[in-house]
Amino acid sequence: MNPGNVLWILAVNFAVLSIFAVGGANVAIPEMHRLAVEVMHWMTDRQFADTYAMAQITPGPNVIIVALIGYHVAGVLGGLVAIAAMTGPTCLLAFAVTRIWDRFKGARWRAAIQSGLVPVTLGLMAASAFVVTRAADHSLMAFAVTAATATIAYFTRINPLWAFAIAGAIGLAGFL
Repeated sequence: MNPGNVLWILAVNFAVLSIFAVGGANVAIPEMHRLAVEVMHWMTDRQFADTYAMAQITPGPNVIIVALIGYHVAGVLGGLVAIAAMTGPTCLLAFAVTRIWDRFKGARWRAAIQSGLVPVTLGLMAASAFVVTRAADHSLMAFAVTAATATIAYFTRINPLWAFAIAGAIGLAGFL
């Protein structure tokens, strides 16, 4: 495939995703997975899961996954194109909407929209968790580690990084 075409595909797809990623880049994970793994075959499920894990452990915003996908597909230029496409349209839209949004601070419809976006964002994030789990867990042991990590993170005050470290050690020991 022509490198220019790959950059164009990255730019168009991530620009469209940026508009629909209400709640951040993590809510667009299912569509990123569909594009990178199922449609374009740029990466395998395992590569996508590893890319997601790398994006989550690096400091900074969770949108890093976009740059890593772009980098995997087309090197440094691909990473730059993907991140610019994912952040550019959203920044412009946020700027325009914020100017209008501030004018209607007391409007009932504004509160209704904000309340309505909460379950949408939560649903999109749940779909993202499902897709990443499905891509990463190809054995009963892997699923058990994921379930245990999620349970620890949800029900305790223990820093999730400890659970991730233990899960990484289990994987490094060859049990996954």
